[in-house]
Amino acid sequence: MKKVLLVLTVLVFLIACGGVKKTQEAMNRGNYVQAMHRAMDELADNKSRNSRQPYILLLEESFERHTEQMLSQISFLEKEDNEANFETIFKSYSDLNNLQENIRPLLPLYIKDENRNAEFAFRDYTDEILTSKGRLSDYLYTKAKSLISEANTKYDFREAYNDLDYLNRINPDYQDSRHLMDEAYKNGIDYVKVNVMNVTDQIVPQRLEMELLNFNTYGLDDIWTKYHNNPMSSVSYDYEMQLAFKDISISPEQIRERQIIKEKDIVDGYDYLTDDNGAIVKDSLGNKIKVDRYRTVRCEYYEFTQFKSALVNGQVNYIDLESQQQLNTYPITSEFVFEHIFADYNGDKRALDSNLVSLLSVGEVPFPSNEEMVYEAGEDLKARLKHIVNRHRFN
Repeated sequence: MKKVLLVLTVLVFLIACGGVKKTQEAMNRGNYVQAMHRAMDELADNKSRNSRQPYILLLEESFERHTEQMLSQISFLEKEDNEANFETIFKSYSDLNNLQENIRPLLPLYIKDENRNAEFAFRDYTDEILTSKGRLSDYLYTKAKSLISEANTKYDFREAYNDLDYLNRINPDYQDSRHLMDEAYKNGIDYVKVNVMNVTDQIVPQRLEMELLNFNTYGLDDIWTKYHNNPMSSVSYDYEMQLAFKDISISPEQIRERQIIKEKDIVDGYDYLTDDNGAIVKDSLGNKIKVDRYRTVRCEYYEFTQFKSALVNGQVNYIDLESQQQLNTYPITSEFVFEHIFADYNGDKRALDSNLVSLLSVGEVPFPSNEEMVYEAGEDLKARLKHIVNRHRFN
């Protein structure tokens, strides 16, 4: 038992040392934030344990170095007086403040060897955060407004939208930013009208067509693309997506037959055991000894397989309506196979194996119509079309 405890103690010590070493390495490499977070994670567990003492010192030193580095960088950026630096300055002040708030719950942190509490030169960054946020908000708003008023392409509107979206996250409802954001979004969207073309001699079920064109089920994550299967006259469409059914092949209805002849020896009553002289043999209690009587039974087993298949071939075409150029073409294929097995017999079904007997209770069923076959093939077609729609990008 003592040996086990010793081994466990050594393992815990080695793990603890490894954690301290990695934290020290992170600080030495200038990864101060990483070092601080590692130290805070360890101290949050139990800051009073002796094994946590190195983390207090590492947290104290990393915080001092990081704060000095960040303030020096901010000072340089502010002196540079470049509007492009506004976001970095704001984020830097916010990060410094958040870091302090993460450390506060751990205080006080007592350093036993030095008989003192760890010291952290916390500052009130409220004014700096508000000032830098104000400058950044004004910069983002002015830039977005300029992009919207002078936009030459949809990309300008999208850039304006992204700037306004960020603005509303850091400074909600800044001036008329919500209105501008709606305007930028409306003008940045690619509108795609969808057209289904059937050049085959088979009918595409209306239900399948509706399900294929239900883009709400496709989980599209592209906010800048809108598909309309019922084009609106008020919308100027940028692209067309054509879902073209090129060939629909449906096989004839077939019933394939298979015959199996089975024979089996089964128990068919019993006889009394007799000796060589023909006398009935009895057991020790005087009872007549019975022996099974076997006979061979025979059964003709007929298995029928109903078979019908549908193969749908097509392609998805994307067309630029302004240039009338085809952008991309994706082949799309799906197959559905109808197969139903039932059976009949002639003879003694006791000769059949259990797996064959189970099919005797199954009867023939009506074949699905051609339209039903195409619809069933469309189940897989929907998944393939969803993949194409989600994968395709116009830019």
